[in-house]
Amino acid sequence: MGELEHKYEVEIKTTENRQKIPEDVKTELKAAGMMDEKGKIKLKGVSPKMLKKMKQEYVDCPVLKADIHFVQCFVCPNFQSRVMGKVLCKGKPL
Repeated sequence: MGELEHKYEVEIKTTENRQKIPEDVKTELKAAGMMDEKGKIKLKGVSPKMLKKMKQEYVDCPVLKADIHFVQCFVCPNFQSRVMGKVLCKGKPL
């Protein structure tokens, strides 16, 4: 099996504080069925323990040129894979 085609390897950073997900991202998550009406995130294949960890993580997005919540990165069309503390990003413009 070959390596996944990606443009960037972005390091995942953690913070002690819980980060807020921007309102526009929440709207997209609700539209995609990944968030219920109460604002609880429901990602298929992600355990509650892992989801709690993901809520304290962020990445320095090379496409948006900003620090973004990891959940936002996870649902991005450029997200390829999460491997050993890094995200493989396709790097295509959004």
